[in-house]
Amino acid sequence: MTTRVLPAVSDPDAARAMVTLLSQLPGCEPLRPVPDSTALLDTLAAQAHETVADLPEVVVIHERMGPLPALELIREVALRFPAVGVVLASADPTARLYSAAMEAGARGLVGLPLSYDELSARITAAGQWAAGMRRHLGVGDAMASGPGARLVTVSGAKGGVGATLLACQLALAARAAGPGERRVMLIDLDLLCGDVGSFFDVQFRRSVADLSGIADITPQVLAEAVFPHETGVSLLIAPAEGERGEDVSDTTLRQLLSAVRTRYDVVVADCGSHLSGATAAAVELADTALLVTTPDVISVRAVNRMVRMWDRLQIRKAEETLTVVNRLGRTSHIQPQLISRITGTRVARSVVPAAFRELQEAMDAGRIQDLDHRGTVRRAMWALASEIGISAPDTASVSGRRKGKR
Repeated sequence: MTTRVLPAVSDPDAARAMVTLLSQLPGCEPLRPVPDSTALLDTLAAQAHETVADLPEVVVIHERMGPLPALELIREVALRFPAVGVVLASADPTARLYSAAMEAGARGLVGLPLSYDELSARITAAGQWAAGMRRHLGVGDAMASGPGARLVTVSGAKGGVGATLLACQLALAARAAGPGERRVMLIDLDLLCGDVGSFFDVQFRRSVADLSGIADITPQVLAEAVFPHETGVSLLIAPAEGERGEDVSDTTLRQLLSAVRTRYDVVVADCGSHLSGATAAAVELADTALLVTTPDVISVRAVNRMVRMWDRLQIRKAEETLTVVNRLGRTSHIQPQLISRITGTRVARSVVPAAFRELQEAMDAGRIQDLDHRGTVRRAMWALASEIGISAPDTASVSGRRKGKR
């Protein structure tokens, strides 16, 4: 993905220095700087006249811009052009200024003089946020960030609701649906106690934590951390030592997602049930954010708690979240329609039934890929993959018929 960056700098020397550094960032296309707030707003208005896709993904505003003060200018840009990520450049990047800039609508704060690593991280984060916002506004085709580049996050409203199982099956369904060599990655972002490796009986010395602190995640670096599973799904597992999960920051995760979304067609991320900086970044950038619950009062309350927190932190709105009901039984008093009314989220049409016996053999063997294709659980989860657009409508039945002929 090419990120277009519009510098807003009044000083010509500072503008030249910023453009020079921006031109060195991978995937960054610096535009002609604008000298004042009036020129910035007029430029953005002219570009937005045709279509939102013509706007730059990121605007970098120097703190000494005039005549409108920097924070007021940020607020004006955020209100008038919500699909543009704004980064403030300041010689005094304090926590107080950071808070004020975020309240005004900025997506990042970078210190002066500019450094390559810090500017790269802020531009990447703001650019990915702008891409996600434009997809929500219905201009996703103009913002395609690579071949496929579809990101689906699976979060649990609370522990034990089946988020990891669902993430695994979605990745398998996406892989089975693709013509030829469709590239699918499954990332375990339940960094403290992730179980994706156990579900596939994988023991691997590398994990997502090994990518922390790496500014440029090249294909070679990524290949060393990824486990190529026999199913064709690439696995990026959680660290065996849970405390290492703290090394994975939101900046690391954004850089990782930027790398994998240009090299894979579908990326499924198991975000667990605990919110961290990394999982918050993943949910914010996701094309589809799934929230898994079971049909009981405790879990539905947990859904409410999670979506309200996402909304308060400006990660994702409730109406942009798709709730998946797992383990629905004939005697369940709480039905999907009621969950939708209570939580304000959309509820997936594909509901996963309570059928524990279907899971036992595959779970005990650590071979979740061997889950019976004729079972109701697998069929429901693969139907969900079709519903969210990462597999063909007849993937499950076609796969089942092929296996039955062998």
